[in-house]
Amino acid sequence: MASDAKQRPVYVISVAAELVDMHPQTLRLYERKGLIRPGRSSGKTRLYSERDIEHLREIRRLTQELGVNLAGVEEVMRLQHELDDMQGEFEAEIERIEDELRSQAQPRALPAPGERLDPRDRPVYVISIAAELVDMHPQTLRLYERKQLIRPGRSSGKTRLYSERDIEHLREIRRLTQELGVNLAGVEEIMRLRHELDGARSHLETNVRRIQEDITQRMTSWRTLPAGGAGGDVADDPDPDEDPDPDRD
Repeated sequence: MASDAKQRPVYVISVAAELVDMHPQTLRLYERKGLIRPGRSSGKTRLYSERDIEHLREIRRLTQELGVNLAGVEEVMRLQHELDDMQGEFEAEIERIEDELRSQAQPRALPAPGERLDPRDRPVYVISIAAELVDMHPQTLRLYERKQLIRPGRSSGKTRLYSERDIEHLREIRRLTQELGVNLAGVEEIMRLRHELDGARSHLETNVRRIQEDITQRMTSWRTLPAGGAGGDVADDPDPDEDPDPDRD
């Protein structure tokens, strides 16, 4: 898979540092902070992948272009690593399901249709209640919406309605700004990744369900095939009461 190639550790620290225009000591610092996770050779030499190079360039963009502090960068990269891990889990799950299909194993029970919507995504709170729950002014919630940090739903009458997930996101924004001192540019990057992570998780779950449903349909079709298989006509069984050779005495 293409993602496997991106994860393959190939660059020693001197080459990686040159590729991203940083000092090797800076790369070591970022590793200690958990911002990047280089691999190791059998001799314990750091080896950086294409994905690590992308992450290092993103760190440089956040710090140099957007002025995000290190606490904000740590949040961004933690979410980015979560996205990377989820992609790996998704690919592993797809491979497992394909193996299951090949071996004609019994698929797992599918969730009931009513269970598919995460209740945390159901828009229920009007803006005054949402603002009270997160100890913010309603105007602050409107500002965050304009900045696309949160994405409340709308009622049929166009009233803003906030979900439990929106409340979680608002509390996270407050933590980032008040406790960690992350500037608004950093918060925008972090919340963009949070939305992307939520969307990726939902996409993963939807795809896994779709593949499981496909397996179920195929397994059902296989079980209902005639004994001769799906390809050709099935020969009629001879009548046990008839002589198969009428010319024989």
